[in-house]
Amino acid sequence: MKVIGLTGGIGSGKTTVSDLFGELGIDVVDADVVSRQLTAVNGGAMPEIIKQFGPEAASPDSSMNRRFIRELVFSDPSAKTALENILHPLIRKECQRQLDASKSPYTILSVPLLIESPFWRSSINRLLVVEAPEALRVERVVQRSHLTPEAVKKIISTQATTAQRLDAADDVIENVGTFEILKASVLKLHAMYLSLSRKS
Repeated sequence: MKVIGLTGGIGSGKTTVSDLFGELGIDVVDADVVSRQLTAVNGGAMPEIIKQFGPEAASPDSSMNRRFIRELVFSDPSAKTALENILHPLIRKECQRQLDASKSPYTILSVPLLIESPFWRSSINRLLVVEAPEALRVERVVQRSHLTPEAVKKIISTQATTAQRLDAADDVIENVGTFEILKASVLKLHAMYLSLSRKS
């Protein structure tokens, strides 16, 4: 079974792309979704997060206090490393379990920081990158979240550059047009991935 890695910077539209593949009957394993489940109410990572960062790391409902943790990891690199050391092994284990259970002709593995991680790079057969100009990405994220443009740019600065993503990509979707154009791009790639999966 082929595993297609899917990545793109924040605001590129990778979630919309993964949703479109899902609508075509393709299994999607999403590291972001797994991460949110691990840090939700009764999430598997929460006891260790509270132990590491203290009771302030939990919201009243016992899920992760995202604002507290976000401010902490942006101001303290060692806190970022500590959080990653808790979450990443759990995310990898659950994503691998879902990949092993997949029954579709190929599987999409969506990982925001796929380029930056040798582990994820070794888990895929092809890499699909979703791109859009930075100004458009900032605008999209500001519209959908409570973040300021400056905060979004700070997040972008911690991610792989456009050049790094494009250099690693086997396939690229330029998400700058309408939803219909994006959907057509996904359909074209879907046909190619089905063909490749039959040959493997």
